[in-house]
Amino acid sequence: VVSNKQSARHGGHVRSGSHGASDSARTLRSADSFASAGASVGGGRAADDDQIMYPPVFYASRPDLRQTIMEAIQEIMSDLEDLHKNINDQATSHIHAGEVVLTYARSKTIELFLKSAAKKRKFQVVVCEGAPHYGGHAMAKSLAEAGIDTIVMNDATTFAAMARVNKVLLPAHAVLANGGLIAPSGSHMVALAAKHNSVPVVTITGMFKLCPMYPHEGQDTLNDLVSPSSVVDYAEMSDKTIADVEFINPVHDYIPPQLVNLFITNIGAFQPSYIYRLLAEYYHADDWESFE
Repeated sequence: VVSNKQSARHGGHVRSGSHGASDSARTLRSADSFASAGASVGGGRAADDDQIMYPPVFYASRPDLRQTIMEAIQEIMSDLEDLHKNINDQATSHIHAGEVVLTYARSKTIELFLKSAAKKRKFQVVVCEGAPHYGGHAMAKSLAEAGIDTIVMNDATTFAAMARVNKVLLPAHAVLANGGLIAPSGSHMVALAAKHNSVPVVTITGMFKLCPMYPHEGQDTLNDLVSPSSVVDYAEMSDKTIADVEFINPVHDYIPPQLVNLFITNIGAFQPSYIYRLLAEYYHADDWESFE
């Protein structure tokens, strides 16, 4: 009986092995059929590709293309390295002795610009604190440590203090094609107060922030809405009086070109109406015309 069971087991293994061999054969045959089908399809595609005619520029030989790209990258790197130096060299031409200069929040470019002017000029700086992030506090501290007469004030007092100000310096997140400005949230209020009091608004920025976009979306152009937790505490939302209030916390403001008097850049000073012409120098026509 034992030998019969063992032979049955061996027979079972043999039969199982024969089934496995037949399955392997089927797999090989299937793979061969797929391979032959793929070859025929690939051959058809290759034949189709031979019939497709691409523009001549696709076949043009450009051995100098790599060198051209490397030179363009090197030029951009050089502009960024010399950015602040070229801007600071113009400081004494725009900041005069005894002036009261107002700036908003914190900007490294404006900070270095004022420190450079302070080496040859004596003036006073009024810094708006830039709520809710309060970057103006750090800005005022840095300027005071450099020996500049500095005052920090609440954003709400901007309009009242604007009558004593000679010039407003604003930072830039981006400069749009129409000469408009994307600046930190709250800058639009400062620009409106300056316009009402006929105080010139000057933007300090590098040309790398020039953007070929037009403000088709108004205040929503290049803007982001972040959590209102920095404006109002979540625990206060349980109060019925403000439960239905919608809190909006934008990151940036759009300032139209009629509120900006001058752009001081690393290649010179320009009025907003001239920004459109600078696009032709920094962007190819195919790049910026698509943004119109």
